[in-house]
Amino acid sequence: MASTHIYSAYDDDLKFLSRRISEMGGLAEQMVAESVRALVNGDTALAQKVISDDVILDHTEREIGDKAIVTIARRQPMAADLREIMGSIRIAADLERVGDLGKNTAKRVIAVQSTGVPRKLARGLEHLSELALVQLKEVLDVYTTRAADKATAIRERDNEIDAMYTSLFRELLTYMMEDPRNITSCTHLLFCAKNIERIGDHATNIAETIYYMATGAQPEGDRPKDDSANTVGAATE
Repeated sequence: MASTHIYSAYDDDLKFLSRRISEMGGLAEQMVAESVRALVNGDTALAQKVISDDVILDHTEREIGDKAIVTIARRQPMAADLREIMGSIRIAADLERVGDLGKNTAKRVIAVQSTGVPRKLARGLEHLSELALVQLKEVLDVYTTRAADKATAIRERDNEIDAMYTSLFRELLTYMMEDPRNITSCTHLLFCAKNIERIGDHATNIAETIYYMATGAQPEGDRPKDDSANTVGAATE
């Protein structure tokens, strides 16, 4: 956090943004975890809860944006403080999108409920979501500390989720080829897997924003990516 200001109201504005980002992060994590649990267990009630929670996340993002604009207009921040405020807007947008991806996964629960999720595929989805959620949790912890080196380390691990997604993608294709009756349900699961993989991308976006907030510079070099994830193909929302 930026150094203490003469005007305590200014500090309060920045603390408000930080607190709301943390609240958004906690809700986004919860939505993703619950959406995958609802999918694997065919729990439509839990899926509906995730869909409803997205309204809260959207409202909080708008609240952060409004507060940021008012703070810039009133305080005319410079340097680190301006990065702090602009970074909050960017991180809120990424977290809102994470919530959308959780909601989109929850919407698929009813579609696959009749056939269920094969245990092997369920384990793959759970493992993929665990990787994505660990990355999201770690980057939210880094948001609290503003540790640029840790933000860089998270950014460089993006290919782990890509590799896991590619493996699951191929497994789903195998199920489709073995039995055409699996095509409909596996297509829904492909979308869900892609949703989870994209959560890792948003965590990486947040890591890059934190690095910028802490240093005033953009991370150097391209993100490490698993090339096979791009060549296999991708289902997108």
